[in-house]
Amino acid sequence: MDRRKFLRGAAVAGTGASLLAAPAIAQERKSLVIVSTWPRDFPGLGLSAQRLAQRIGEISNGHFAVEYFAAGERVGAFDVFDEVASGNSQAYIGAEYYWGGKHPAYNYFTSVPFGMSTQEWTAWVQYGGGQELWDELAGGFGLKAITCGSTGTQAGGWFNKEMETPDDFKGLKMRIPGLGGQVLTKMGASTVSLPGGQIYENLVSGAIEATEWVGPYNDYFMKFYEAAKFYYTGGVHEPGGGLGFAMNATWYSTLTDWEKAVLVAACNEEHNASHSEAMAKNGEYLAKLINEQGVQVRAFSDEIWDAFGDGATQVFEEVRAHSPLAAKVDDHFQKALRQIGGTINALEGTFLKQRNRVLGIG
Repeated sequence: MDRRKFLRGAAVAGTGASLLAAPAIAQERKSLVIVSTWPRDFPGLGLSAQRLAQRIGEISNGHFAVEYFAAGERVGAFDVFDEVASGNSQAYIGAEYYWGGKHPAYNYFTSVPFGMSTQEWTAWVQYGGGQELWDELAGGFGLKAITCGSTGTQAGGWFNKEMETPDDFKGLKMRIPGLGGQVLTKMGASTVSLPGGQIYENLVSGAIEATEWVGPYNDYFMKFYEAAKFYYTGGVHEPGGGLGFAMNATWYSTLTDWEKAVLVAACNEEHNASHSEAMAKNGEYLAKLINEQGVQVRAFSDEIWDAFGDGATQVFEEVRAHSPLAAKVDDHFQKALRQIGGTINALEGTFLKQRNRVLGIG
């Protein structure tokens, strides 16, 4: 698809031709203001949010009059939660672990260390009881949230030095949000949570020495390689990277069943699209990072992974001590992880291990 044509379409999401008669649209159209944690035209995540806003208008045949505001256009990236909870806007698109300061259980609805892959997390949320827990959590803040995207298993991050032992994390200044950031803090790192649009400038200036973002497809456009040449494969912090479409609960309660179904359909479509896009393009862009930019790819050692495990154990204990709801979510998540993950490992895991061995993949 022509990128310029797509972006023009995204800017006017929900205003195109409709199968409904014009008078009916004028009478029935419902305003939907969406704010996002991502900058406009941001590769990967930003374009995914714009695509979702456009599809809501298209699927509803113009019934939803969608206005989309990227980070900083209506409110700041980390202000979207309060913007929607207050009713000033109807919905936000973002990563739920950004709200871990409001309640640590929010982390489980993006990703947690040693947690679920996208396949596992989607199964848990949509069919394993996770949505009901998400409803209980978000409802306490006047919100209703559903899944609307995924990045897949994220890379371990960008570093300006090789990370050979757990001691290399001591004193390290790194951008890494969520419980993953807390794990690194247990290992002696100094971590911060920055919006995507602010990472590059902080890395280049030296304000931070390392950062995680997403994966090769998204990361390529961020140009982190200009300040950090060591790129680590799969990290502990975000095995799945699920994203949320959260609506003001009072506004959501006014919707008809059909209107709710439209939003679910658009979000489910983008959940699949964003994940599939990343999986299709990660290999291509990893090769570009290596061949065009001289990026050196590394993997964390078993010793570092063991230290991650020790840190995660402490972090989960602290989460559980926060409140009965946090403990309830952790209990449910950990049980589902072992049930769903165990079955996937027995089926897909066995196949992939043998397929890759026979074909020499990896």
